[in-house]
Amino acid sequence: MENFEQLLAAHSFFKGIDAKYISRLAEQATPVSFKAGEYIFHQSEKARQFYLLNEGKVAVEVPTLVHGSITIQTTGQNEILGWSWLFPPYTWHFDARAMEATNALVFDGEWLRGQCEEDHELGYAFMKRISETVVNRLQATRLQLLDVYGIHF
Repeated sequence: MENFEQLLAAHSFFKGIDAKYISRLAEQATPVSFKAGEYIFHQSEKARQFYLLNEGKVAVEVPTLVHGSITIQTTGQNEILGWSWLFPPYTWHFDARAMEATNALVFDGEWLRGQCEEDHELGYAFMKRISETVVNRLQATRLQLLDVYGIHF
């Protein structure tokens, strides 16, 4: 447990979050590993998890009929994966595939939502941090679309 607290406290997502939340979250953290090429989740599936990536690389992809899967963004060490657990209808908007062996801590999204509802200070901290991730993902998607359609500034 102490090791999970150290991992959380050192992770950029939790920078500045009160230690009492780190301790509570560490109790619910579960380590997971993915092999290179393994899908972590697929678009339209129920979003039930939140991942803190500790090592490895994950491609966030959009499946298309014409171009196959298009990588929108690559995430890796000291980043997060998954924000759809926080917003109805709680389904993934992208696919996520490990590009190399990847280790993470995973949290149950329903439990996290409950914690955020119960403690608005924690909820606000999550919303600020998740919003930053969403904005970054939207910007990456925008740039990818411009690249696909050959639009240059």
